Amino acid sequence: MSAVVQGRGAGRPGKPVGAVTRGTTNPNRLRRQDRWIAHILAPALRRAPLAPVAVDLGYGAAPWTAVELFDRLRTVRADVRTVGIEIEPERVAAAQRVARPPALTFRRGGFEVPLDGGERPLLIRAANVLRQYEEAEVEAVWARLCARLAPDGLLVEGTCDEIGRKQVWVALGPEGPRTLTLSTHLASLDRPSDLAERLPKALIHRNVPGEPVHAFLRDLDRAWAAAAPYADFGVRQRWLATTRTVAELWPLTDTPARRRLGELTLPWSAVAPT
Repeated sequence: MSAVVQGRGAGRPGKPVGAVTRGTTNPNRLRRQDRWIAHILAPALRRAPLAPVAVDLGYGAAPWTAVELFDRLRTVRADVRTVGIEIEPERVAAAQRVARPPALTFRRGGFEVPLDGGERPLLIRAANVLRQYEEAEVEAVWARLCARLAPDGLLVEGTCDEIGRKQVWVALGPEGPRTLTLSTHLASLDRPSDLAERLPKALIHRNVPGEPVHAFLRDLDRAWAAAAPYADFGVRQRWLATTRTVAELWPLTDTPARRRLGELTLPWSAVAPT
């Protein structure tokens, strides 16, 4: 772990690793991530031999996102357990009123992801956390969190706007980053590159000429402009036409069914910083 991350609480017995974030949150802010996670993680959730554990890391000043993640994952597997982890003691104390132990619990912690008996979670979701860190810290945090995952676990790290209409996240396995997903409320979309402001910390400063993510967003905007005639049939048809064009240029990994939801997923290797 880089020295700058170590300075944020690491190396002190009992002290969580990380720094307190602003903690702003709203109900249903992360519904798009929840929906994607429940879809992608469903096979691993169902085949887990014991009750799987999901972590909502850095859920913020209110526990809404942890509660909603819990409810949505339970539609896939009824015995899944969710742990909301926050570094700020007052936030943990406030969340206890909505806890449903042992299925939904809250505790103090940070990037060390403290779980009973050294459990390894099937999911760690860290939304709007690393956005408040330095880009140089991201790789070390990713590595630390991925090392905590179960063998077939998933780390989802990204950012979104205040009401969840624009979201971008990276999915990582124990081996490292796998995919980048963009998700948007199509009816309020002006142009796809508006999602650039919600790129995760590893990419937000890379949206410049010469970087793959800049080229991807450029091609997405061009395809969106060319698909303008489809707007007569609705914004979803325009988006689907856009993604068909982009799929000829970039190795998209999702399906038309996911794209209809305003999503687009491609391999991390296609947009990783140069």
